[in-house]
Amino acid sequence: MPHSKSKKLHDGPETPKVAQGPGAAGAEVEARPTTGNGDHNGNGNHDRRRSGRVTYRPKATELLTVHARTEDERLLSPRHRPAFLDSDPWRSLRIMAEFVEGFDALAAVGKAVTIFGSARLHEGDPYYEKARELAGLLAKEGFAVITGGGPGIMEAANRGCHEAGGLSIGCNIELPHEQASNPYVDLGVEFRYFFARKVMFVKYADGFAIFPGGFGTLDELFESLTLIQTGKIRHFPVVLVGTEYWSGLLDWLRREAVAHATIEALDLDLFSCTDDMAEACAWLTAGATKRAQEAAKADKAAERSVGSK
Repeated sequence: MPHSKSKKLHDGPETPKVAQGPGAAGAEVEARPTTGNGDHNGNGNHDRRRSGRVTYRPKATELLTVHARTEDERLLSPRHRPAFLDSDPWRSLRIMAEFVEGFDALAAVGKAVTIFGSARLHEGDPYYEKARELAGLLAKEGFAVITGGGPGIMEAANRGCHEAGGLSIGCNIELPHEQASNPYVDLGVEFRYFFARKVMFVKYADGFAIFPGGFGTLDELFESLTLIQTGKIRHFPVVLVGTEYWSGLLDWLRREAVAHATIEALDLDLFSCTDDMAEACAWLTAGATKRAQEAAKADKAAERSVGSK
């Protein structure tokens, strides 16, 4: 999960701003190229600016500027960003749009496993290779793989799934420092809001694989466990990968949290931990297989009930 620092509540991350002409509607815009590698390809793409999901070249600022010749014309020309665009009601529409677009893009995904982990563990790291291996095994079992779409463990998981012929999905997030989608994402969805993105991770997953990571990874781990513990979602497999990495946390949970009765000992059964990717794959796919069998039995029972009437 990419590392990010929490600032104040607003509808998008704070970013470097560039000066704009009077006709640029006063929007806050990021000064960064939209191409992932920043290449100057001679066609002006490196001059593009980005504001949320909108990109434009500086030329557009000039074309959108109204060069008023009289005071009346200056008064009547729309020169400033309307205040309602920063209001909570308008923001709620943007939030709704993210949910609609995410649901629309992922509705037909089918069986899938979400894989979390650090954006800072790159190729050559043992956990990068394990994530790539696990994703490949899941793809061969007919599962799509969902990640945050960024670098590190996310890239490894998308890569392993893509190479094995599975559907590799990336739910990317807009950050102050640009996180471009990794090149192994087959289906990508961009998000401005973390909470909308989290819903996609949970809603379309049949299991979670948690690789070593930082605050973002821990957030996703404990949120999933909380949703399962409180019965807000069905109990699907949560697998921690890396016994050495997670051992300190698990010891603390047993020694402190259980001892102080802030969680129950049975809550520790909500997840498993392993270093074996074949074992992790078996755990992650077992839940979906069991649910499919139960659904098939329920359908047959319903058919028999209808037939007997």
